[in-house]
Amino acid sequence: MDLKVNGLPYEVMEKALAQAREGRLHIMGEIMKTIDAPRADYNENVPRFEVIIIPQEFIGAIIGPGGKVIQDIQKKTGATISITEVDNSGRVEIFAEKLEDLKAAVARIKSIVAIPEVGETYEAKVKSIMPYGAFVEFMPGKEGLLHISEYDWKRIDSLEGLVKEGDIVNVKYIGTDPKNGKAKLSRKALIAKPEAAAEENKA
Repeated sequence: MDLKVNGLPYEVMEKALAQAREGRLHIMGEIMKTIDAPRADYNENVPRFEVIIIPQEFIGAIIGPGGKVIQDIQKKTGATISITEVDNSGRVEIFAEKLEDLKAAVARIKSIVAIPEVGETYEAKVKSIMPYGAFVEFMPGKEGLLHISEYDWKRIDSLEGLVKEGDIVNVKYIGTDPKNGKAKLSRKALIAKPEAAAEENKA
């Protein structure tokens, strides 16, 4: 006890500390009647704040041309987003009034900065069809080429009539083209190889 009274008897200190302990335990008992353990999370309507650190090269992708992307995220989720460059990285601060809004904003941002993994399967949306294949969006904001040779095991001369713009196609990410940096995708890799094709490969 920090008391500047000379000659304070020990018995008085002992009694005061005992009373303080009794009072503290009483208060804790009342608290425990209301909540006996910390909540796993805040109430869903409590304002939220989250920070995501991203590679520097993705800052522009989140902001978008003229701020179009970040403005769209804020408009659709109701969140407020701030991005600053720190130590060659991007610090993305996200504030939202509700958990649902925060999660929606975080999901949009993470989808932009996500890096596809070789061997993973994705649902791709056909964006355009070319004589040599189709360009598809296999992750939000990420497009790749589904070459005509990777569509099926059998030889086909055109994707016309097989797929059209807007169709959803399951594809496997098989790597990146070293010439143009585009993602290479395969539908064929997800289809069992026909016996005829297997025999042809042996020959």
